[in-house]
Amino acid sequence: MRTLQPYEPGKPVEELERELGISDSLKLASNENPLGPSPLAVAAIRNAAEGIERYPDGNGFALKQALAELHSFKVENITLGNGSNEILELMARTFVTPVDEVVFSEHGFAVYPLVTRAVGATARVAKANPADHDMPHGDDLAAFESHINDATRLIFIANPNNPTGTWLRHDTLYAFIKSVPGNVLVVVDQAYSEYVQEEDYPDASNWISEFPNLVVTQTFSKIYGIAGVRIGYSISSPEVADLLNRVRQPFNTNHLAQAAALAALSDKAHVIRSREINSLGLQYWVEECAARHLNHIPSVANFISVDVGRPALPVYDALLHEAVIVRPIANYGLPHHLRITIATDEQNQRVLQALDKVLGL
Repeated sequence: MRTLQPYEPGKPVEELERELGISDSLKLASNENPLGPSPLAVAAIRNAAEGIERYPDGNGFALKQALAELHSFKVENITLGNGSNEILELMARTFVTPVDEVVFSEHGFAVYPLVTRAVGATARVAKANPADHDMPHGDDLAAFESHINDATRLIFIANPNNPTGTWLRHDTLYAFIKSVPGNVLVVVDQAYSEYVQEEDYPDASNWISEFPNLVVTQTFSKIYGIAGVRIGYSISSPEVADLLNRVRQPFNTNHLAQAAALAALSDKAHVIRSREINSLGLQYWVEECAARHLNHIPSVANFISVDVGRPALPVYDALLHEAVIVRPIANYGLPHHLRITIATDEQNQRVLQALDKVLGL
């Protein structure tokens, strides 16, 4: 346990302003929706607050019903989590022992190695695509496959991936899952899927009836904008969901989170607008990086990872003094990159101006 490095979230605005004595800081470090939550979700939290003296519905009946309808599954296929992070942790705690192995990418989400080490299992880290690949630093599923053996119990794949924003196409991901032995569980983490507009991007939940060893995780923290109340979910076979629901803590999702998520699902206009703003902002960053000869990793998510051409940590520190918080990703094996959340037009311009100043462009 002492060898574990705790997950480091994006620096909070309050912390930065307290440390440097500045104000009007802008945080684009944690891939949060710049539009915030749906007004319907905020109203639902206010209304639900009157009932917080009671324990929440431990089974999340209403929210599960809505999610089952959204995805055309039964409630028995759904597991609710305190953010999708908890589902990732539950997968390791439920199915992995110290004699087992877990496979994930070298640039995969930081929680994958964290939960693997927490249960004492062995991590098998798949080398990512090289920088000159058409999907640079993206997942190389052939490398994943090379690590699968009799000890493999669990595979984590983020699609789109965090922190790169790269994605796996339909046929590539389907063929890989089909090749995985049935006794090995595959988790496809789709935290950013609602932002993707590529035609060949797959929703892996469509394959769950075909692959009982497949689990798909989703979150309300990104496009739905309610990261602060912590709620996510997984879709899986009823058998896997039953085991996860046996292991999870009672009342793991709170009353306010369930109410907010249920309301957020009903506000389709907010989701569409969030996607449109993100698409415009992402294109803006691509064009501006090209104009400055700054390389970036192709992204379909709500962030872009920019190669600043030098060690990124001093650049990150300098941006803090410009009241801008982004994310250095050396801990993901990309020491020259900053991950920047796509924001509103005004915010994107402000960050770019600060970056120009720090880089001397």
